[in-house]
Amino acid sequence: MSNKLFVGNLSFNVTENDLQDAFAAHGTVVEANLITDRMSGKPRGFGFVTMSTPAEAQKAMEALNGASLDGRNLTVNLAKPREEHAGGGGRRRY
Repeated sequence: MSNKLFVGNLSFNVTENDLQDAFAAHGTVVEANLITDRMSGKPRGFGFVTMSTPAEAQKAMEALNGASLDGRNLTVNLAKPREEHAGGGGRRRY
């Protein structure tokens, strides 16, 4: 089992510190990242939290999946490995 968690349905007001604080109650947080839009820099409503052990990740997932943070019910799952993309793929105009 992995120790990296996907956290979805986040309020746009939540900061990385808020995320870290929420998960720290259930173990040691190694890293907390919010994902932002590349163009606008605004939050996209999800992020990732890495716990120090898979057991802590499991405990945090069980405790926080469906829990409320800033008025929204969190979705917490194990993070899936990132897929490698071939790149490109856009239409060319001649």
